[in-house]
Amino acid sequence: MAGNNKRRLKTLVGAGSYLYAANDQKPLPGIQRAVELARKAEAAKITGLFTADLLQADPAGLAGSTGSQDPLITLAALSQVTSRIGLVATVSTTYQHPYNLARLVATLDHVSGGRAAWNAVTSSVGEENFGDITLPDPAQRYARATEFIQVLNALLDANDPSAVQRAASGGVKIDPQKLHPIHFHGDFFRVQGPLNVPVPPQGRPVQFQAGQSEEGITLGARYAEVIYTSQPTFEDAVAFVEQLHQRARGFGRAENLPLVMNSFHSVIGENDADVARRLREKHERIDYQQGRLKLADMLGGEVDLRDVPLDQPLPAARLPDVAQVNRRRGRAEIFRRFALQGLTLRELIIQAQETGHWFTAGTPEQLADAIEQRYRAGVLDVISLHGLGQPDQEDLLVNGLLPELRKRGLLDEDYQGDTFRENLGLPALNMGSLHSK
Repeated sequence: MAGNNKRRLKTLVGAGSYLYAANDQKPLPGIQRAVELARKAEAAKITGLFTADLLQADPAGLAGSTGSQDPLITLAALSQVTSRIGLVATVSTTYQHPYNLARLVATLDHVSGGRAAWNAVTSSVGEENFGDITLPDPAQRYARATEFIQVLNALLDANDPSAVQRAASGGVKIDPQKLHPIHFHGDFFRVQGPLNVPVPPQGRPVQFQAGQSEEGITLGARYAEVIYTSQPTFEDAVAFVEQLHQRARGFGRAENLPLVMNSFHSVIGENDADVARRLREKHERIDYQQGRLKLADMLGGEVDLRDVPLDQPLPAARLPDVAQVNRRRGRAEIFRRFALQGLTLRELIIQAQETGHWFTAGTPEQLADAIEQRYRAGVLDVISLHGLGQPDQEDLLVNGLLPELRKRGLLDEDYQGDTFRENLGLPALNMGSLHSK
């Protein structure tokens, strides 16, 4: 696959997660830590802050620290202490409503000066908190997600930018005749419109989408501007991007859209011996009994691994039929392939610590080699980096890996514009054609 090396690789890091802890004397310390992290990211010229979100408390502790606060509220706060970095909020299309989200994400785009994005997920947990006994099957979730995006885009596209004018006195006047209804009647949503928020600075906040099942690939190929995918090997990444872009061309998408985002899990060390030490210590910290539960979750949640010896491969009979998995089929497929390669249970549990994402341990130069390989092959446009806010990794990331990537010409030296869309290198929306009526 030929790479497009005229454009630069774009970077994301996670926004601050837990905002308040019981031993904080005042509520402020939590948000202050999140602010400090956001300012560090912007000083390092990171393209955007990314937030995950889960819709349950996860009593088994399998999901880690995601879902600890509402992403949109947190990013709205961080928008006021940053000026250039993008703000990506993960949102469930299964348990949110498109009219509400259109108002929220458009408002975030206004208060941030055009830096908002939202990451569409169909959710694999949380149904018990929204009146459902069981999680809807993937076909239902993705059919709803398709309508959800159609409604949200229609609401954002319908209003005329000139509907809101500021008077010389400083007041704002709104012409309601330039706020247009959409009359959407679908299987999941009936939305009259119009959206009662003025057209956002970006026209539409940037659309991310996470999902790599068959249904997820189709949805991303059709609508996403950036698709977030787990591809643990270079070969997996090449095959995925070829399939994605083939489907995107079938929907009439522009060349090289959607952009492809990978989360890059890493251990960075100063030299080979330091890398080996850090990796050994990481593995020594693993709770392998808890790891059995985490691996079962990666395989769809219905697999019992309690009696499998740690240093033997998983019996093929224990592996799920991915077509019957209701939660995160793409992730289940990754771990099913790992198991069929003959990895032992111990090795699979180690892999499960990275939840199926791309993982590399090495020096800054070795990590840059791995990143550059995917970038030069044209299968990596946006990368989520780990280490910021981690005392043992932050310096090696900020003063090691990032300068090495810039030395190789892979990253921008500075922000390229005022909006997130500009800084991602995405084409501007033709708002004139959208509002010609």
